[in-house]
Amino acid sequence: MVKRIPLAPGLFTWPAEEPALLGGCCGSCGHVAFPHREHCLACGEAGVAQVELPRRGRLWTFTTQRFRPPSPPYAGADTPETFVPFSVGYVELPGACRVEARLTEPDPAKLAIGQEMELTILPFGSTPDGGETVVFAFQPV
Repeated sequence: MVKRIPLAPGLFTWPAEEPALLGGCCGSCGHVAFPHREHCLACGEAGVAQVELPRRGRLWTFTTQRFRPPSPPYAGADTPETFVPFSVGYVELPGACRVEARLTEPDPAKLAIGQEMELTILPFGSTPDGGETVVFAFQPV
């Protein structure tokens, strides 16, 4: 079995059958943000609690990435010749916040503002020891 690890630690629960994004909720003002930070972005208070965010939300806006982003910071395993366009968007999670994320559907004709989306985990690249890195994304429900 291939070892799968998140591209960056602390973004989502892993491994998990139903992974969740890890955000932060301020105990002082109630502001929710992703990713989790130690200090509140709204009021500056320290000690923001880590919380699991809802797995489903609604597509707030999106665009399609039609060329390979510069590397670094892009860390995909593809090359300019093998690059496949992908969509990115903001998904509004109820009672929480908007999250910028990759979308599993690359065809903009199959996406719509307000469409219900659900969190999923996708393969992204490989590790030096032959493992696989994974990232979070949202897919249409």
